[in-house]
Amino acid sequence: MINVFIDGKEGTTGLQIFERLGKRDDIRISSLSEKLRKDLKARKEQINAADIVFLCLPDAAARESVSLCENKQVKIIDASTAHRTDPSWAYGFPELSEEHRKKIAVSRRVAVPGCHASGFISLVYPLVAGGIVSPDYPFVCHSVTGYSGGGKKMIAEYEADGRDGALDSPRQYGTSQMHKHLPEMKAVCGLQCEPVFNPIVSDFYSGMCVTVPLYGRLLQKKMSVNDIKRYFAEYYASSNFIQVADEMPAYLPANELSGTNRMKIYVGGNDERILLASVFDNLGKGASGAAVQCMNIMLGLDERVSLL
Repeated sequence: MINVFIDGKEGTTGLQIFERLGKRDDIRISSLSEKLRKDLKARKEQINAADIVFLCLPDAAARESVSLCENKQVKIIDASTAHRTDPSWAYGFPELSEEHRKKIAVSRRVAVPGCHASGFISLVYPLVAGGIVSPDYPFVCHSVTGYSGGGKKMIAEYEADGRDGALDSPRQYGTSQMHKHLPEMKAVCGLQCEPVFNPIVSDFYSGMCVTVPLYGRLLQKKMSVNDIKRYFAEYYASSNFIQVADEMPAYLPANELSGTNRMKIYVGGNDERILLASVFDNLGKGASGAAVQCMNIMLGLDERVSLL
């Protein structure tokens, strides 16, 4: 029996992990009561008694939980931003390369990618790795997400009676270009500068569409839009959860894969102006689904267990 402690079960990601693992007969889940969830002694006991610890906490609290771990056998999976650019932690996106998958498998510390970052990195990392674009390419990224990405407070705002009429419209945020996913997007892809990033939250519960445009004339390798599509199809050919679509539709919904751990990559546009898009669930491949997938790999299990 695998003992799992979810530190921060009350948040959206923690609740989703609990739901995904709750029906498994190889998992025993523990969590703390509302009274004890901020009690350092109680948290420390739970952390050191577990086989796997999921951290679904703000950054400072996640770092604190790591400091409480004295049992060197405990595996920690952090869903916060705290350790995503820390080279001593494995980055929890196994499909990026065989090296990423191997590091997750042997590591006791894994950082789960951010939701917006997952989409951007799924598109840009392969391009940089294949020498198709230079690390100094001036990337722009647009991302549309459901409101569940904002956590319990934002969910309550969107689902409240008599809510603000502004919530009826898509809303761009992160306008200062200081979004917390930017350092991760730059570091993981090996870029020289952060992209111009335009995240947008809209009036649907879950799902995400991350779009990256490319100028054909700025590519390091001369490639057509069909060449790019074939490249992505070959790059992710062995993936269980990532599929490259045959074509990009005229209308691309962001909630197409809501409720799954799957991701679909679209390549469209023309040879001069290429459009890349990554569609997935911000609560699935963008959060709890990715966390459970990493847990399965760390335990030597089929990565698809309890995931759609």
